[in-house]
Amino acid sequence: MKKNIKSSLFLLVLLSLYNNVFGQVINHNNDIWLHYLGKNMVGKKLSLTLEGSLIFANGFDQKQQYFIRPSVDYQFTKEISASIGYTHHEFFVYGDVPLNRVVTPEDNVWIQGVFSCAKNNFRFTHRLRDESRWVGVATKNEAGDFAITNKDYRNRLRYMYLVNYTLTKNGDKPKLFAFLGDEVFMNIGVKDAKTFLQQNRVITGLGYNLNSQHQIQLSYIHQNLWNLGNTIQENNPTLRISYITNLNWAKKN
Repeated sequence: MKKNIKSSLFLLVLLSLYNNVFGQVINHNNDIWLHYLGKNMVGKKLSLTLEGSLIFANGFDQKQQYFIRPSVDYQFTKEISASIGYTHHEFFVYGDVPLNRVVTPEDNVWIQGVFSCAKNNFRFTHRLRDESRWVGVATKNEAGDFAITNKDYRNRLRYMYLVNYTLTKNGDKPKLFAFLGDEVFMNIGVKDAKTFLQQNRVITGLGYNLNSQHQIQLSYIHQNLWNLGNTIQENNPTLRISYITNLNWAKKN
């Protein structure tokens, strides 16, 4: 297992370094990410999840984006689960070199599989998500102003590897924990993309279980984002504050 872990991390680092070396950094933002994730059990193995985020660029100076992401999830075994979901994004105009001319919408439908296993105080999680994306495209109108006139279809594959380590326990239940991971976003069949990676996120942080239903996390995320012109469009150090709930509506009193 240790050999597989090292190999996965090594490959992710190589991919990140390759794109950093051959890309041109043109935009930096210091982001703050307010994040909510709520899982609601409606059956023994079936759950409904709602995720939402509001992200700001350069402190709270500019809105960067928001998204809302509902999904239906099924737990096949203790280690394996699958989900199907929908995400709506709104990307705002921000930064010294704005990527967007106007507020830009994106809608995507996705499926994902998760494999998670534990050993001693460690938990290892692999997540693979396939996103079918419809991204708003801005063009100039007769008045010379930019407006969203159509949406491009783009396919993206996301792979995340995350390691959790329990620092303290309450009985046999984890209380305080640390985590470290990486997520790569891969362009699939996007003709205008000059790089294989569309985005890379390195994440580390601490989490605390208030009880079995409520959790808080404080994360540092370093995000690199490549646009379709073979440059690093954004290089964003990000502070994320998360509130996570896990409620069981199917449990009989």
